[in-house]
Amino acid sequence: MIDLHAHSRASDGTDRPARVLEAAAAAGLSVVALTDHDTTAGWREAAAAVGPTGVALVRGTEVSTRVSTSSGGISVHVLSYLHDPDDAGLRAECEHTRDSRLTRARRMADRLAQDFPVTWDDVVAQTGTGATVGRPHLADALVAAGVVASRDEAFATMLHPGAPYYVPHYAPEAADAVRAVLAAGGVPVMAHPGAGARGRVVSDETIAELAEAGLAGLEVDHRDHDAATRDRLRGLAGELGLLVTGSSDYHGTGKLNLIGEHTTSPEVLESIEDRGVLDVLRP
Repeated sequence: MIDLHAHSRASDGTDRPARVLEAAAAAGLSVVALTDHDTTAGWREAAAAVGPTGVALVRGTEVSTRVSTSSGGISVHVLSYLHDPDDAGLRAECEHTRDSRLTRARRMADRLAQDFPVTWDDVVAQTGTGATVGRPHLADALVAAGVVASRDEAFATMLHPGAPYYVPHYAPEAADAVRAVLAAGGVPVMAHPGAGARGRVVSDETIAELAEAGLAGLEVDHRDHDAATRDRLRGLAGELGLLVTGSSDYHGTGKLNLIGEHTTSPEVLESIEDRGVLDVLRP
């Protein structure tokens, strides 16, 4: 059982990186990918847990990107697997995004504070040391203050892109990010490409353009995709010659997603490892 999308406290998950591997072991997984947002900060701790847990580790990052359209930008997340963490180009883009997320989170906190009993210090208190600050931490502060009952409620209301408290952040163009991942020796796979409940999604034509730029795969089996969406994406992947992955998008207690609830075939993982500059770390 192979789950290629999980988060730790290095970004917006609630588990430490080692705990992600422990949770994977408890769920019967043989392989898990740690893909925190725009950072590799959790890799070292997760790697140290491979032996004790017996779970192999795919080192990755979920890169925040956007596709510009005439009616505004559309958020696109690109999972980068097995890339060189010291590659200057990809590293610079991720650092730029993290810096922008920090500024954006502060501005959103200031807006929320005008109407709700939350402060920037409350948001910081919900953020792990060295973590990429994001909307989940704002949501956690709202939960702690009793404003909402869960992250999901916060994201559906005051943290939604259509809400007056929302502030956008910098992200590179998706095609540029795909090329940066490839230049870093990584394997780029689009995360939850049909998750319409999160906001606007890109068209099949845009996915085809990203495939031309070097996109390697689509995350098809994901809880944010209904059966019809999965069928469409699976067919599109076949037409474009893209890999098909399945993943949980696990965030610990930060989301309802259960680790291992969707998985990827061993053959697809083998193809990813063949293309990446790093190896899967095995017990």
